[in-house]
Amino acid sequence: MNLISVESLARHPADHLIIDCSFSLADTCLGEQNYRKYHIPGARYAHLDTHLSGNITPDTGRHPLPDFDTLAAQCGQWGINTSSKVVVYDDAGGSYASRLWWLLRTLGHPQVAVLNGGFQAWQAAGNPLESEIPAYTPARFKATLNPDAWTDTESLQQQLASKDCVLIDARAKERFDGISEPIDPVAGHIPGSVNLPVTDNFDTHGFFLPPETLRDNYLNKMGEALPEQVIHSCGSGVFACLGILCMEVAGLNGSKLYPGSWSEWIRDPERKIATN
Repeated sequence: MNLISVESLARHPADHLIIDCSFSLADTCLGEQNYRKYHIPGARYAHLDTHLSGNITPDTGRHPLPDFDTLAAQCGQWGINTSSKVVVYDDAGGSYASRLWWLLRTLGHPQVAVLNGGFQAWQAAGNPLESEIPAYTPARFKATLNPDAWTDTESLQQQLASKDCVLIDARAKERFDGISEPIDPVAGHIPGSVNLPVTDNFDTHGFFLPPETLRDNYLNKMGEALPEQVIHSCGSGVFACLGILCMEVAGLNGSKLYPGSWSEWIRDPERKIATN
């Protein structure tokens, strides 16, 4: 199960280990500050920069993958074991929570779901909140890493050159087209990629679109490619995870992440860029 409804979680909250992944790129302290004010009862907090990303180097994007041994140890500290049913949520429709969803699956823990509608839907339903930081018992987290879940820049270049993949960029159309770039120093997109903005996956109330609609959205971008030939990109490899989630919800299994994404691609001025 890749998504869980607010109703399902509210009926059996004690059956799940809940993690709040709320974050703001504009204010990297805001997510944790809001968590400390109010969160779903029992929720731990996962910080995008501290827990879900690694150290930035001159060659990486803004949110490189974390050290997987370190992350596995942190999962154990949160109390995740082999039988844990993990629910991850944020206040951005799942755009940040999907990063932890992807990381847990990549570490071999399939029992993880994103809360559909996120924190806002939980609040709107009148469900309880708390400000107390929960105490939890560490567990032994057994990781089984799947190195085929992502691709690096060199491999991506080879696949694009041989037309062996479809690269789907989850950024807003204005950024993809090179019209505006509020975060990275260079505007545009990776040549050969196609654009499906992350916001196109939600309805007007912030819930994921039905699986059949998501399926149509991605099939329209994939052309004749198989799901396992699809690679997801964004600005820094975070929102791209939501694209993988949407394909899984739609029954299109096996797509991959390009963790470096646009912010890593542009580190080398020799790499070509495109604008529309």
